[in-house]
Amino acid sequence: MNAEPLYKFIAIEGNIGAGKTTFATQLASDTNSKLILEQFADNPFLPKFYEDPEKHAFPLELSFLAERYHQLKNELGTSDLFQPNIVSDYYFLKCLIFAKANLKGDEFDLYTKLFHIINDALPKPDLFVFLFHSIERLQENIRKRGRPYEQNISNEYLQKVQNTYFDFIKQLQNQRIVIIDVNNIDFVNNKNDYMKLISSLQQPYQLGITRISL
Repeated sequence: MNAEPLYKFIAIEGNIGAGKTTFATQLASDTNSKLILEQFADNPFLPKFYEDPEKHAFPLELSFLAERYHQLKNELGTSDLFQPNIVSDYYFLKCLIFAKANLKGDEFDLYTKLFHIINDALPKPDLFVFLFHSIERLQENIRKRGRPYEQNISNEYLQKVQNTYFDFIKQLQNQRIVIIDVNNIDFVNNKNDYMKLISSLQQPYQLGITRISL
């Protein structure tokens, strides 16, 4: 495809199992963009968190905060003559979203202070894309990809994360945000559906929230 992206820095977001990485990887390849993928597979706290969330939530969220910051600072701070555009499968904002879902009281208050200090030093995406799935579709995707530590994620937790995303998205200022309902397409296995999704990112969006259903 190799189409010139309309936006220089696109961040793809969504709930657990939304297909962020799959879509971001293909999009970056097709547009010859630099790809930034979240590094979470080796996080030692993640399997522990799913076994005992109360005990391991705070160290998990702190470790993600540090890892994401260092990755984005390094990746966004270096320019590439041959790949001037960037596609990421996460937005740094997700640190605060999952912290809100997983932390309570003083721990969340402390985390929030740290987040805002760090967040101010990072560039914001030109387009923030949220892939919206129903909880049922998310669970289906989670089962298909088969990560053992994810198989017991409850509908209630997924709904909590989804609601937290929307709460924070509503508060964002001076950003282009596109929420795309992808419940009725299969952009992973259907090329036509994938092209519909690609086309939706080539529109000149205004600042604020735009909702699309494909």
